[in-house]
Amino acid sequence: MDNRSLGRRLGAAALVLVLFFPRSGRSENIDLSTVPDRDTVQLTIYNSEDLTLVRETRKVSFAVGINPLQFSWAGTRIDPTSVELRFLSHPEKFSVLDATFPHDKPQMLYWNVSSDWEGEATVEISYFTSGISWSADYVAIADRDETQLGFEGFVRVTNRSGEDYDDAQVRLVVGTINLVEKIAQLAGVPVEQLSEVSKDRREELKKADLRFRFGNRVAGEKSAAANKPKEIIKEGLSEYFIYTIEGTETIPDGWSKRMRSFQGQTVPLRIQYRYRAAQYGDRLVRMFLWTNDEVSRLGTTPLPDGMVRVFRDNGRDGLSFLAAQPIKYVPIGDKIEINLGGDPEVIFELVKRRSWRDNLWLKITGTDKFRRIPEGPVQLNERGQIAGWDDHNLFAQRVRNYTSKPIDVEIRRSFGGHAVFRSELPARNHDYQTVEFSATVKPGEKPELKYELVTHQGHNAKQASVTVEKVTPPGD
Repeated sequence: MDNRSLGRRLGAAALVLVLFFPRSGRSENIDLSTVPDRDTVQLTIYNSEDLTLVRETRKVSFAVGINPLQFSWAGTRIDPTSVELRFLSHPEKFSVLDATFPHDKPQMLYWNVSSDWEGEATVEISYFTSGISWSADYVAIADRDETQLGFEGFVRVTNRSGEDYDDAQVRLVVGTINLVEKIAQLAGVPVEQLSEVSKDRREELKKADLRFRFGNRVAGEKSAAANKPKEIIKEGLSEYFIYTIEGTETIPDGWSKRMRSFQGQTVPLRIQYRYRAAQYGDRLVRMFLWTNDEVSRLGTTPLPDGMVRVFRDNGRDGLSFLAAQPIKYVPIGDKIEINLGGDPEVIFELVKRRSWRDNLWLKITGTDKFRRIPEGPVQLNERGQIAGWDDHNLFAQRVRNYTSKPIDVEIRRSFGGHAVFRSELPARNHDYQTVEFSATVKPGEKPELKYELVTHQGHNAKQASVTVEKVTPPGD
């Protein structure tokens, strides 16, 4: 039986590691005077499944012959079905003969290792545990003129696994991995028949897949530059990313550790005023916008979910708090958008200026015929009823800019039914029932952004959509 297949069937955590030596032709349990400490340990934390792959190395002295190894995980949340033992030094000299879980010690495991080597060797023990999680948070500080900001990212790792991890290399899995199709593939069944596979077997396959994905790095030596500022190395792996925090961190059980993940000093900042009733309610809100790209000096990888806290330099050696808002996973090239709420120095209101009705159609009584009623007074020889018409509404959107800077205003309005949006504004369709248009308002200006909405009613309505028509101002 090879070590890999054995490892898939076993499970434990290295809380205690004791070595026994054969003596006088028979095995006697003789504890080492010093229990070998972990040499290195690596944590790969996957929040979506509450699973952490732990990979640790230890240096152990072996004698030629049979060497029993004792492994205990009492008081922890380690999965006792996920252990894997590998020999990193002289692997050809070692083999695992068998493994035993003593019935009177349910949180203990014995390996019998056959060794052709006498001396010290490095072993790697890996397993899954639960109770370790991570979260991201960000701090954004705008300069006094609100043209750029400093943007810092932090990661907080929380350990409730029951085990202390000293000088651990930490890796964070960002994104959700679709395990269903992979598990079905490993089980050799169609996805729709996966429920017929036993729960234990599905769990075994899931952990085998995650171990393959996350176990592509062997825990390295302790960082010689432990005092260096932390940075995160990002590895793109299709639908998810692994962030590796440089150096090592000690994360005791029951504690949280906050670490800086990145720092951007001069990120270009854009301010926009938006009206989007579906998102922000019936008001104009002020937005801070910046982009997750290299131009903005933020790197080339997605940003995980987290809370963003926004401040502004108040010009008096202090900061003013502006907003705290959660953000979702931000792909490369996407904007980070923070809603700062209303601005008392910018007034916005919608006023209906005029309404009228035209384009009347008559349905002739007793027939399927329709006839348009011409403008002005007429004498009708046929009887019928009004079956279609157009409603016209002229609106003015009044913007009052009392700030000291020009502002960019973006407005989205949704309209039901079959309608036509007419305006001098540079408008476009955001979707089939929503119109988006924008304007720049200088300091002290009070423009009225006018538009006419024509809604086709009854027989005149043909489809549920809004058409944008550009109106040319008089004299053009």
